[in-house]
Amino acid sequence: MIAMKEALNAHLKSGATTLCRAWAVTRSDGIELGFTDHDCDLSFDGIVFRAGTGLTARSLMQSTGLSVDNSEALGVLTSGAVREADIEAGRYDGAEVRSWLVNWVDVSQRALQFRGSLGEIRRAGGAFEAELRGLTEGLNQPLGRVFQKPCSAVLGDASCRFDLNTAGYRTEIEVKIAEEGQHFTWDALPGFGPEWFDGGRLTVWDGAAKGLWAAIRSDRSVAAGRQITLWQPIRAQIAPGDRVELTAGCDKRFSTCRLKFDNLVNFQGFPDIPGEDWLMAVPKQAGQNTGGSRR
Repeated sequence: MIAMKEALNAHLKSGATTLCRAWAVTRSDGIELGFTDHDCDLSFDGIVFRAGTGLTARSLMQSTGLSVDNSEALGVLTSGAVREADIEAGRYDGAEVRSWLVNWVDVSQRALQFRGSLGEIRRAGGAFEAELRGLTEGLNQPLGRVFQKPCSAVLGDASCRFDLNTAGYRTEIEVKIAEEGQHFTWDALPGFGPEWFDGGRLTVWDGAAKGLWAAIRSDRSVAAGRQITLWQPIRAQIAPGDRVELTAGCDKRFSTCRLKFDNLVNFQGFPDIPGEDWLMAVPKQAGQNTGGSRR
């Protein structure tokens, strides 16, 4: 790395430079795409950076401290590079972006100038404009523990520690009826009672929507059988026969952690915190007046 920078510095000091920029975009589904503003393709680090894709970037705004570095990338929507359908499906949301300054005569002379992720993407008239956010964007969020009655962990994460691969908490099934990418209906879901998947997750394994997922809003018994409804529609075509995975949901309650998941030892909430009504409590001769949890 040091040798690369030294060689690039020597090239910059020579007075006659052959420089271009190259970008690598790694989507949420693992697909990696390379772009360059040079008029020929470049290749390094196992990535082919395609020319003629119409992708350019404005100057990068960088600063010291924890201010967020940012820039914008402008490009053309094409079937071979960045497709509108993939942007619409959310495959570029939060994608990792790296940008190099490269000597196109000798690509070993290069320097990584930017590393971050894609932010807001706007598209119109066959073109797109994407915001680039630096690594300090990840620090722009509140930290610390919240003291509340519901559990603050995400089901299956390092705090929860519940193994979602445990039998009875996941199932893979082929789509039978899909309406608007949001409502899914089956004759039955054997072995799983109604509301079992409330608050869970639906992940698509096949078809045009492969790799996309959405949170489950409700799991209900209906006249046609069993219906799963998502909070937001999956933004790609889902056809009958596509395989999806349903993961059980958790409503963060003390009783759910104990009875549904048998994971009370890892419960991250505080069920005995007094509620607001307890602040207005007055002495009484009978009944409980503790403000404690109901379980």
